[in-house]
Amino acid sequence: MEQLTYKLPVFEGPLDLLLNLIAKNKLNIYDIEISVLLEQYTEKIKEMQEEQIDIASEFLEMASRLVYIKSTMLLPKHEEEVEELKKELTGQLLEYQECKRIAGVMANIITFDNFCREPSQVDYDMTYNRVHNPIVLQEAYIRAAGRGKKKLPPPSDAFKGIVARRIVPVGSKIIHVLRLLRRNGNCPYEQMFAASKDKSELVATFLAILELVKGKRIRVEGDGDDAEVRLIERKS
Repeated sequence: MEQLTYKLPVFEGPLDLLLNLIAKNKLNIYDIEISVLLEQYTEKIKEMQEEQIDIASEFLEMASRLVYIKSTMLLPKHEEEVEELKKELTGQLLEYQECKRIAGVMANIITFDNFCREPSQVDYDMTYNRVHNPIVLQEAYIRAAGRGKKKLPPPSDAFKGIVARRIVPVGSKIIHVLRLLRRNGNCPYEQMFAASKDKSELVATFLAILELVKGKRIRVEGDGDDAEVRLIERKS
């Protein structure tokens, strides 16, 4: 006989029947008692047969599946296999239960009694017709322009006070120091910096003095406590 696919009087399939039995017997769907479920399931199959209802092969396949799980439970050292079989069955039941719930929700929303026509092609007028206060537009433009400028790199003038310094060659300061010493023979250390206008000149002068001392062209006398520190040119 050709397999019937119509909806049974109560159950739509073996998973639907199992869910009904689990709810009826108040079983834990996450830890199903296979023996109780198999007993109730076979009784329901017998009732269908007594009512001369053609049972689809899916119901008989589920019955054999439950029998296999129960038989495996009786075998020693098959606990892991039993857990995997029960976990697979639980997953299918939970998935079917969720699909059934969503189908019930959609049934209350979707109806075939309504007719929806396709949207008509509309020529939109893209002209902006709203009127705004000029002050509001000006403030919006200033805010937008300000946000745009924040993304631009800062001008070089912004770093002028940080990295831009006048370059003073150390060689020119060496000549300056030697001229002072040749004119006067010696010179107070602090007086060497009197003509400096900025930090660049101060640093260049100090480096020039160090270079002349290192080259033994001048010498330093005085310790700075009692005697004044002076620079004296060495005679070759």
